[in-house]
Amino acid sequence: MVEESGSTGRSPRTRRRGQGELEAQVLSVLGSAPGPVTAAWVQERLHGDLAYTTVITILTRLYSKQAVTRSRSGRSFLWISTADEAGLTALRMRQLLDRQDDRDAVLSSFVSALAPHDEQLLRSLLNEPGPTASGTAGEAES
Repeated sequence: MVEESGSTGRSPRTRRRGQGELEAQVLSVLGSAPGPVTAAWVQERLHGDLAYTTVITILTRLYSKQAVTRSRSGRSFLWISTADEAGLTALRMRQLLDRQDDRDAVLSSFVSALAPHDEQLLRSLLNEPGPTASGTAGEAES
């Protein structure tokens, strides 16, 4: 027998969010903020039934990932985004890479699995001049 959608206690419109989806939504809301904002401000703009404590949990996780910063405002915090969704994804990728013993194998496997367009884009990005340890681009090693 198949359960009807209302028998789980959830409304038929409610669906489980994908991993990282709430974080991305919070970052998007913070990205539209006029400046540092409260968790209540974020909660109001998520247009959902998220509990205040859930919003705080997400903001705290983003803070630990260095995707947001916070500053004290009385007894609460004001939050501001330091990364967009792409930046958060890049941070996750770096954290995963940092946990690996054989970084060369991981990177090689990653690049070999890319679609041709993505591989070309990555190669062109890697060929662009970037900052070096001394702060200047394009210095030759002696």
